[in-house]
Amino acid sequence: MATSAVPAAIDALLAILRAAPALGGVRVIDGPPGVNFTEKDRIYIGWSPASEQAVEIQQRFASAGARLRDEDAAITCYIETRRGDKDMSLRRSRAFEMLAAVETALRATGAAPAAPTLNGSVLWAELTAGSLVQVQDNGAMSGLVFTVAYRARI
Repeated sequence: MATSAVPAAIDALLAILRAAPALGGVRVIDGPPGVNFTEKDRIYIGWSPASEQAVEIQQRFASAGARLRDEDAAITCYIETRRGDKDMSLRRSRAFEMLAAVETALRATGAAPAAPTLNGSVLWAELTAGSLVQVQDNGAMSGLVFTVAYRARI
């Protein structure tokens, strides 16, 4: 019996985003950065530079009898886009374009009917809160911390 849906949910989220056509050319990374990547557009799943927390989890009994539990969780994610120029407007627009692609990838389509359930690993998932970071350091950089929240029955 699983103690949590977190491992399967993160694996499914990675698979969905890596396969999303609108994110072609974007590096989707599992967890914190381990090396300097050359890609200018990246999405980190289970990490943000603002916090070491990867996932926040809450569980409770799903019904009388204590046989099942409901799990609500929020997976921390981070979008980063940078270039060598100083055009912050372009970086900000690109960050939100990438966020829109994430949200679209989590919606059910004929080709991906199980996307909102993270390929069946949870009951439902959705993109929730975010916060924008902007930096001018060797060129413009925009970062966008966001969460993918889900509910699972375990």
